[in-house]
Amino acid sequence: MSTANYVIGVDYGSDSVRSVLVDTANGKELASSVFLYPRWQKGLYCKPAVNQFRQHPLDYIEGLTHTIKDCLAKAGGAEIAHLVKGISVDTTGSSPVAVDATGTPLALTKGFEENPNAMFVLWKDHTSVKEAAEINEHATKFSTNYLKYVGGIYSSEWFWAKLLHILRVDSTIKKGAASWVEHCDWIPFLLCGGNDITAMKRSRCAAGHKALWAEEFNGLPPEDFFSSLDPLLAGFRDKLFTDTYTSDIFAGTLSEEWATKLGLNTDVVVGVGAFDAHMGAVGGQIEPYYLSKVMGTSTCDILVAPNQDLDGKLINGICGQVNGSVIPGMAGLEAGQSAFGDVYAWFKNLISWPLNHLLAESDVIDEATANALKAELEGKIIAHLSNEAAVLPEGDYAELAIDWLNGRRTPDANQELKGAITGLGLGTDAPRFFRALAAATCFGAKAIVDRFKEQGVPVKGIIGIGGVAKKSAYIMQMMADVLEMPIRIHRFEHTCALGAAMFAAVAAGIYPDIEAAMVAMGTGFEKEYKPNIKKQKLYRQHYQQYLGLGRYLEKYNKKDVKPYLS
Repeated sequence: MSTANYVIGVDYGSDSVRSVLVDTANGKELASSVFLYPRWQKGLYCKPAVNQFRQHPLDYIEGLTHTIKDCLAKAGGAEIAHLVKGISVDTTGSSPVAVDATGTPLALTKGFEENPNAMFVLWKDHTSVKEAAEINEHATKFSTNYLKYVGGIYSSEWFWAKLLHILRVDSTIKKGAASWVEHCDWIPFLLCGGNDITAMKRSRCAAGHKALWAEEFNGLPPEDFFSSLDPLLAGFRDKLFTDTYTSDIFAGTLSEEWATKLGLNTDVVVGVGAFDAHMGAVGGQIEPYYLSKVMGTSTCDILVAPNQDLDGKLINGICGQVNGSVIPGMAGLEAGQSAFGDVYAWFKNLISWPLNHLLAESDVIDEATANALKAELEGKIIAHLSNEAAVLPEGDYAELAIDWLNGRRTPDANQELKGAITGLGLGTDAPRFFRALAAATCFGAKAIVDRFKEQGVPVKGIIGIGGVAKKSAYIMQMMADVLEMPIRIHRFEHTCALGAAMFAAVAAGIYPDIEAAMVAMGTGFEKEYKPNIKKQKLYRQHYQQYLGLGRYLEKYNKKDVKPYLS
């Protein structure tokens, strides 16, 4: 009889969920499966023009069911299923939702089925910019700095700003909400058959980085902090949580309902959840003082350091530093860019406008051919732009861009900022425009690295994770050149899901701690990009221009300062 132990890691991204079935002995992937959220693909419940991005919990449930069952079927079905010992989950964040007393998202209850305010408020939803600004101003009135562990600036991408905004715009949510939970907390609760919101185990990662939880505060800031911000928040703190848990802890075991649905046993352990980049950093075999960059639609940059090294040291302008948010017993530091892959996707959609809107009306080709041609060309655009941009003369570099198309996450969160490009001329073509955008995203990455260094936290190297890291040699080489340090690209395709699988192995008792799981299940690196010293002067010069343009834009973004031509 087989003595193998398998675990499942589930990774919820912005557009899809993926699950991997992994052998705990060596980290080998037995099967993987990806599910695109059907409602999200249709653009339902979202209004990009006003930065509203909501996701229906049914997308999450359907994706969870499909991907796990698909993995098991691909790997051998029932013969494999009984060897699965644990499941752990990571998600985007902060992506919270209002729930009732049973822990059920309101969108799954009668009367709220089509209400976007009753759905998960995705991390990239920026409808709460005003509320974030109010929290930042309000925090200055207290002798205790309750923002000290989130970089000193609260963001509209985070828990309390989103909660306050929803309560203000929708009184039905205020009336129906027994609590407010993160996506990464709800999925384990769901799998365990939870029906009492007060029994939900909350993630240390989510609570510390997004909800102002801190060991120093013995939990969340006091009731007065919230009730004096807005009476709508009165009493809401008591509806949340005091204790938090690191992801090596088990949340429970698989409920009978979910065991039957998935074809697994009820003794399968379910681990406490966390955010995708934090588990991705573990899957990518993070080391102290190496910056793990999960590069997808946005970037989330994770660094770990021994707690004693940061004793009394606070890093300003990042997304938080939390004991145990990545590796239990170590400080986890988070930063990131609000748009990374989204920048390239935006440009691809921009220049694909004729394909999307005119090709179907062609009098020359039939509809089937038009659709096939559209799909073929869209699949080639970024690769061809990269090839053409790579051979542009280095001395011909007039265009300069700022990457804040979705605001700025780090350093110094400001989601009201916008992207820009300057230096355009009649000679500017698509490859030159694309090169400027690529450089802007790399300069944005350098601003983060520089902030860590300025605050006394060394960065020894970069670990690249995610779709852009694995697929775009052009952008990765440019980033290595701009950062002037090597970038190692992790071999595993679904690295965040692998990190979740590693935590599942620890929660299930297969390994004593996450460090041991990383050693045994880590799959290593497939490539390393080394900086080209010949481009050092060029990029240093352009980086200073990037900083200068950014300062100008930020100055004129302030409400009390108007540009001359306004």
